[in-house]
Amino acid sequence: MPKVLIPTPLRQFTGKQDAVAVPGATVGEALNALTAQFPELRKQIFNDEGKVRSFVNVYLNDEDVRYLGKDATAAKDDDTISLVPSIAGGRR
Repeated sequence: MPKVLIPTPLRQFTGKQDAVAVPGATVGEALNALTAQFPELRKQIFNDEGKVRSFVNVYLNDEDVRYLGKDATAAKDDDTISLVPSIAGGRR
């Protein structure tokens, strides 16, 4: 099963786990399995249309899935999916 790395701000929704192994042949299936297991996480990752939120970057191993097959990108058992929320702010 692919492993999904959970960033610190989202760990409150996964029982403080930093990684979760989930079933899925694609990135989209894996993320759906993750949010089925942790329903509170769904609104943090997906918008109302079921698409990954624009400020959440998803990587398969070290590749941005936006430049691969997006949520249809194939995922193998030994793959790592990373969720990287964008962070904005700061001073000029």
